[in-house]
Amino acid sequence: MKINRRTFLKSMGIAAIGGCAAAASNFGYSHFSEPQLAVEQVQIPLQNLPASLEGLKIVQLSDIHLHPYTHIEFVQQAIARTNALKPDLIVLTGDYVQETAESIDELAPALAALDARLGVFSIIGNHDIWTNVKVVRAGFEQARLPLLHNQGVMLGMAGANFYLAGVDDGWSGQPDLKAALAGRTQDVPTILLAHEPDLADKFALDGRISLQLSGHTHGGQVRLPGFGAPVLPYLGRKYDQGLYKVNNMWLYTNRGLGLIVPIRVNCSPEITEITLIRA
Repeated sequence: MKINRRTFLKSMGIAAIGGCAAAASNFGYSHFSEPQLAVEQVQIPLQNLPASLEGLKIVQLSDIHLHPYTHIEFVQQAIARTNALKPDLIVLTGDYVQETAESIDELAPALAALDARLGVFSIIGNHDIWTNVKVVRAGFEQARLPLLHNQGVMLGMAGANFYLAGVDDGWSGQPDLKAALAGRTQDVPTILLAHEPDLADKFALDGRISLQLSGHTHGGQVRLPGFGAPVLPYLGRKYDQGLYKVNNMWLYTNRGLGLIVPIRVNCSPEITEITLIRA
């Protein structure tokens, strides 16, 4: 019997993460589900941040994977909590659907309720491509949610500008950093949305990016004491969660909201609240 890549990855993921969850139980972690949503608050110092942009608040959501294990009610709770943070900017870093691209028809109208003074911007992830990226893109377009596909936008607040760029998925797409930064006409702080965090090793070499925001890893979904995540995906094995410095560029990896398999151990779903400060 011939199976496709997604079916193989899912079956391997269920077996591997299930085995890790059983191992975690031996360490005293008997709860295999952690629905409690965490808001991680992070301050990131940028060398070239104008004084008037100090305190800029960015909220990141990632890896929703709507259906079958992540339900719209949970996503709506996350959206309400995100809006309550009163962000200046909201970014979505890919993987909105899981089994079928048509789940975007339910998800995109919910995401349209996100509210930030500078807007809501997003990129595509590998699962969006593996299902049907045209359907996912159409859902975002219908909900009037901008998708940055190897492109960027100059944003301003309090008389100062910064640049927000987004690249295509690094696993199954064609990320083009040069094209994404083509609209950067000023030497301004630059934030890059890239679904897979391990792309940071390449992108940090460019020298123009202040901060990369990624998801993809889910933090492994299962984390063992003193060990970390036994199972991590391609392009998410080096920088699996939290804040890193890669050369002169900051990187933050969000653990995601959703589930690929219905297990989370010691690895809560996450909303990230990032406050930019001057270095």
